[in-house]
Amino acid sequence: MSPVEALASQLRPDRGWSEHLAGEFRQPYMQTLADFLASEERAGKVLFPPSHLCFNALNSTPLDKVSVVILGQDPYHGPGQAHGLCFSVRPDVQTPPSLVNIFKEIQEDLGIAPPDHGCLQPWADQGVLLLNSVLTVVQSQAGAHQGKGWETFTDKVIEIINREREGVVFLLWGSYAKKKGQHIDRSRHLVLDGPHPSPLSAYRGFFGCKHFSRANEWLQQKGQPPIHWALPSKAELLARYRK
Repeated sequence: MSPVEALASQLRPDRGWSEHLAGEFRQPYMQTLADFLASEERAGKVLFPPSHLCFNALNSTPLDKVSVVILGQDPYHGPGQAHGLCFSVRPDVQTPPSLVNIFKEIQEDLGIAPPDHGCLQPWADQGVLLLNSVLTVVQSQAGAHQGKGWETFTDKVIEIINREREGVVFLLWGSYAKKKGQHIDRSRHLVLDGPHPSPLSAYRGFFGCKHFSRANEWLQQKGQPPIHWALPSKAELLARYRK
């Protein structure tokens, strides 16, 4: 199996993405990217998330279920953190600062107390696509795989959602996410943008943005179910996903 075939095999065929993305895996940029990732692993570099989770966002949230999109930049680069969903970490890992601020805004906006973990898998399972622009990184090297081709691939994902879905809410935090989402049709979708939740910028307008209640109001106006932003406890979460 070639590197690009191995990469394509990580995308679940039953989630509705494959029929729209199959052509991308035949593009030269994607073959180059797959070869690059394979060479990184041959060189002994540790990549995050593990290869079977690089498409976790797409595999967790089928195309026909996407109602909210949150755009991130690239995966966490610390051991055990990244599992293929932007801003999210595995439940036994300390909640990162930006996610702490996201939980603070949810508490202020909706009165929901922060959970005792930082795993956002339950959001993904409800229809929140937690998409990073770059889907892999090297351990301890932030941004190591930027500019290698992932950005083109995830631009295609956004293009597919923009074209195939109606009434999706896009949450674009920070200048990077805003730029990546600049081609979204705002006559058909709701785009809520603002500062990044990082401790460096959250006080410039992320706090008080009320994006979570505004997203749910939009979805309900469109006859769609709201997102349950409250997360189960760590113990409940681990029991749920062990099943």
